[in-house]
Amino acid sequence: GDNELIIVEGCASQRSGSILLRGPNEYTLDEMERAMHDAMCVVKRVLESNEVVPGGGAVEAALSIYLEDFAKTLSSREQMAIAEFAEALLVIPKTLAVNAAQDATELTAKLRADHAGFQEDPVKYKDCANSGLNLTTGSIQDSLALGVLEPAMSKCKSISFATEAAITILRIDDMIKIQAQEDPRGGY
Repeated sequence: GDNELIIVEGCASQRSGSILLRGPNEYTLDEMERAMHDAMCVVKRVLESNEVVPGGGAVEAALSIYLEDFAKTLSSREQMAIAEFAEALLVIPKTLAVNAAQDATELTAKLRADHAGFQEDPVKYKDCANSGLNLTTGSIQDSLALGVLEPAMSKCKSISFATEAAITILRIDDMIKIQAQEDPRGGY
């Protein structure tokens, strides 16, 4: 290309490194740089939290099943809110499947069945504990075995932020009162 490079080799200390990106145009290079930055941030999060969880929608599906079962034990208005939150968690695996041009309804149903089975009988369904979406094959597989992992810290924060956003919206909704306006011809 038009740019010059200086390469330094054989240093006594190799505590840092450089990543060189090459591409056909600036747009591609910008996209590659963003992708590389995202990947480095994931590595940073894993090193900070020192824990990972299975990816591919596994956490969302398992939490959704758990919350649905918990909601059934309540006999108040909270039951509906918790059940809806459980349903909302499934947006993640559904979106993953749609973006991979897979049948989102079928894959999400299979994923939910795996996690429901594991939560009902962990011994019988022990192979389903880490079930997640394999979007390459369009099937449900063990995300841990496939190496599809996410930083636990990021997952906890995203669920926490989503919960806080939902609560804020509900509070605002409770504060807004729509008052009927009187019709000048009499009545409402």
